[in-house]
This record gives sequence, structure tokens and C-alpha cells, in this order.
Amino acid sequence: MTKLKITVGSVDGLAERTSDRLAAVESGTDPENLDEVQPELRFRSYSELFDLLSEQRIELLEAITTHEPESIRATADIVDRDYKTVHRQLGELAELGVVEWADAKPGTAKKPQFPYDGLEIDLDLVDDDRLDPATA
Repeated sequence: MTKLKITVGSVDGLAERTSDRLAAVESGTDPENLDEVQPELRFRSYSELFDLLSEQRIELLEAITTHEPESIRATADIVDRDYKTVHRQLGELAELGVVEWADAKPGTAKKPQFPYDGLEIDLDLVDDDRLDPATA
């Protein structure tokens, strides 16, 4: 498994890394020598990031990875919160690809799973196009 990389900013950096990888493949670089593709979730603003990574949502992710609950209701019981709120939050995390549903067959309980080893948060605090204020 890999970690889910979470970043904030424009898609330019992601597009540049993708172009670099394509250029390497086109130049004959052995695909085995390229870095492993890491799933990435990119937000346009810190506000969007903090909406996803609220304390409650992090607590849900910890509960899922630690206790492996068999259902949304079991997850709500573990975190001692209202079922409807947990259902909504897990649904939002699933829409973003942060959580997956195991054995989600009609008529059966949805079992939430966190399909990664962890989260890696990458924040560029200085825009590369501007002068670094620390060196000015």
C-alpha cells in the first residue's frame, strides 16, 4: 500500500510532474525505474483542506484503521457520535476517494475502509514564482 498525498495549490505542479514522467517514458527510461505513482488529492485552498481534515474526520480515519468496524453504525459507536453525522462524513470521504466501502452489496451494511498506509500532507508555503521571504 501507499500513502495518500494531500496537497494545496494549483494543478500546475501536478501537471508538471506528470509531464516529466511522460517525457522520461518517451525517452526510453525503464518504467520500473520511475518513482511509484502515489495517489494525490489536491485542494485549491487551505479552507478546503481543513474541511476534509477536521478533527472529527481524522478521528473517523483512526477509528476505521484501528478498529476495522463492520458498518457505519459500528463506526459511529466507536467514535461516540450520531449515526447520521458519521454516515454523511464517511460518504464525503468516500466521494473524495479517502475511504472505500468493502463488500457494499445491496442489502448489506457498508464497511468503511481506509485503503492507504497513511496520509502525507505536502504544503508549499512559499510560491516558487516569488522570492522566498526567508532569504530576502
